[in-house]
Amino acid sequence: MSIEVKIRKNEPVERALRRLKKKLDREGVIRDVRGNRYFEKPSETKRRQKKVAAFNNMLRHKWDN
Repeated sequence: MSIEVKIRKNEPVERALRRLKKKLDREGVIRDVRGNRYFEKPSETKRRQKKVAAFNNMLRHKWDN
């Protein structure tokens, strides 16, 4: 998988870098890389996902009224 950002004519490099970072964020590349920094046991993965789901359900229930 390769992600490309073409620099437009007279575009500053900083702006192109910002577009690249946004594209990487949308694709979830940075999240995947950070998640693979160390090994996570399957039980820890399930526990983390359960915790996130419980938090999302709590928010959904709070704003559902």
